[in-house]
Amino acid sequence: MSELAWWQRGVIYQIYPRSFQDSNGDGIGDLPGIRTRLEYLAALGVDAVWISPIYPSPMADFGYDVADYCNVDPMFGTLDEFKQLMGRAHQLGLNVLLDFVPNHSSDRHPWFEESRSSRDNPRRDWYLWRDPASDGGPPNNWLSRMGGSAWEWDERTGQYYYHAFLREQPDLNWRNPQVRRAMDDVLRFWLDLGVDGFRVDVLWLLIKDALFRDNPPNPAYRPGEPEHHRLLQRYTEDQPEVHDIVRSMRATLREYGERVLIGEIYLPVAQLVKYYGAGGDGADMPFNFQLLNARWNAREIASMIQAYDSALPEHAWPNWVLGNHDNPRVASRVGIAQARVAAVLLLTLRGTPTLYYGDEIGMTDGAIALDEIQDPAELRQPGIGQGRDPERTPMQWDGSLPHAGFTRGRPWLPVDTTTSVRDQDNDVSSVLSLYKSLLVLRRSHAALVQGTIENIVAHGDVLTYERRYRNQRLFIALNMGDEGVDVQTQSGAVLLSTMTSRRGQAVVQGAIHLAAEEAVIVARGNE
Repeated sequence: MSELAWWQRGVIYQIYPRSFQDSNGDGIGDLPGIRTRLEYLAALGVDAVWISPIYPSPMADFGYDVADYCNVDPMFGTLDEFKQLMGRAHQLGLNVLLDFVPNHSSDRHPWFEESRSSRDNPRRDWYLWRDPASDGGPPNNWLSRMGGSAWEWDERTGQYYYHAFLREQPDLNWRNPQVRRAMDDVLRFWLDLGVDGFRVDVLWLLIKDALFRDNPPNPAYRPGEPEHHRLLQRYTEDQPEVHDIVRSMRATLREYGERVLIGEIYLPVAQLVKYYGAGGDGADMPFNFQLLNARWNAREIASMIQAYDSALPEHAWPNWVLGNHDNPRVASRVGIAQARVAAVLLLTLRGTPTLYYGDEIGMTDGAIALDEIQDPAELRQPGIGQGRDPERTPMQWDGSLPHAGFTRGRPWLPVDTTTSVRDQDNDVSSVLSLYKSLLVLRRSHAALVQGTIENIVAHGDVLTYERRYRNQRLFIALNMGDEGVDVQTQSGAVLLSTMTSRRGQAVVQGAIHLAAEEAVIVARGNE
């Protein structure tokens, strides 16, 4: 597998830094805390850690409002402590990825403070400023993804500025060459320190319509959805010019050798795959989020896999995401038994998997009382289900009360103590043991890393497919139903099952009986 890049061979593990490990008792996770848990991640078997934003920030949106792109917020530690973390990670064979947040800054960033100081400030055009409409209102009908108008009136200069998210997050003007150069300098700053790549936040939103035309109404909008869904985002996302920016970012990373560029892009597959670029000059991996919202049944998942694999350009490397900081956890979406099945799916599909912290122990969405809500998306639009706090609750390390080893102080969000890494570490039937076994199997079988995916079939509630590479043939069967079922297969050896009761049943002859909600991996042929 040496001909593949590390990010093609590897598995990425996302850390939400506020919630991973607190080292100083303030109830918020930090860089020294992450550093103390790197051995755990190396032993788990992942290959890279992706750390959500750690930059200096007023924390209006928990770090996605950046006030300084080239430093670390004191809440998380210091730049030296980041260097120490990265150095230790590299010693352990772990690559380090950072979140890059180029669409918008904080309104307290010096760039924006200069921009709003006067209409003739040299940085005025670094952001999106427009005169009022003829009635004195916003320039057009664009809506914020956090609710309300996307335009904020600035009394001092008599214009509106655009913010796709909170008003504290003004959007940068990526049509301005000076902005592009400044953000390229940011990438180089971290690359010079040794960072192994970036996940680029909301990559598909960077460019807006040059004519600032109104977005058309969305005929499929249903009451209760987020307000911005009332409009089709025709002029505020996925503009053709964004691909030039992606090419530029990719070119910068290429100067530093084997670095990876990952794009956060919530788009249908036909549009998503365009972000790979022509001949590999786009993002290395535009994130594939289909599993986050898929209906959990064999027919839909089979169709999804087939459509995605066939849509990929010849040069493209696939990827799959099962959970992240913006969506309900998989164990809450499909139940803990099916979360085991989902783990087998994620780690046997073709492409690079991304794990979300805590999914390896089956963490579920936390229970957040009304007076504990932190997420501005929910606070601004209560009751629409946009709150992201439940999937951001702290990691559960051990059974100690009251906070499961996450902090000795009061945690920023409540901590569930029903299970933990320590509880599961020596339990062969645990979710954690399953993930470890899957990661060992993936590392030792080239078919799971660089093999083709073939014969993707839904048989009622059962999804089956094969991974093939040279003389390796692996058969994967996933029972997404709650009843046992017989599945036809060629003879082979059972390499892994989600059911501990199958131990000792190492060989199958022509058929295998899957228990309810069981997944198996069978080695066929000369394996």
